[in-house]
Amino acid sequence: MSALLAIVVGGLAMSAIALVGSVTLLLSKETLDRIISPLIAFAAGSLLAGAFFHMLPAAAESGLSPVTSGLAVMIGFSLFLALEQFLHWHHCHRAASDCKEPLTYLILLGDGLHNFLGGLGVGGVMLLDLQLGLAAWLAAAAHEIPQELGDFGILIHGGWKRGRALLFNLLSGLTFLAGGLVAYAASGTIDVTLLVPFAAGNFIYIGASDLVPEMNRHRNAALNLVHFASFVSGVLLLWVLRVVLGGGG
Repeated sequence: MSALLAIVVGGLAMSAIALVGSVTLLLSKETLDRIISPLIAFAAGSLLAGAFFHMLPAAAESGLSPVTSGLAVMIGFSLFLALEQFLHWHHCHRAASDCKEPLTYLILLGDGLHNFLGGLGVGGVMLLDLQLGLAAWLAAAAHEIPQELGDFGILIHGGWKRGRALLFNLLSGLTFLAGGLVAYAASGTIDVTLLVPFAAGNFIYIGASDLVPEMNRHRNAALNLVHFASFVSGVLLLWVLRVVLGGGG
């Protein structure tokens, strides 16, 4: 499979994940909470493991100096920090009952920018190595499922009709494909290896800043144990992928 085809297929598949939000209409709030919490913990583990087991080793193996790689990581980390500060990401995900109609548009805008940057990073990884790109895509997809469930619920709570919410969630997801195509188009003018630690910075920020605090906010010991097991499962999945794809243990 060519890198361009992998970027297109991966981008379309990531966009389709937006449709998972419709599941929220079939579940009670209690059931949804029980599903989302372990998924968030699993996503946190897979994102961090994707960065540390796959992307950062690949950046080192590509010949990037530690300082250059570290700078790219911090740029990726800082861009997501700035994006979330500007668009009140935490507010709308942690206090959904306070999100009114105007903030539904901020959610979509933030999700679109988030997906574009994610597509840019994952697309760059695919250009460097398709197997590495697969691991990056899987880690990103693990994060998208609980995110899209939350986003869809916020849009419905904000007064959107089901069809409209699904359509705009899908359009927002397509920006992941747009980011991948931009990475492909720019590959002749920039060093795509820089996008690998850039994507790692994205993943580290989302996993450590967004998802880990979310899984740690519960005081129930049994639930915390479930969350930790889910987190470790995400880590182990990406470690197994590292071994299976020939990266060593």
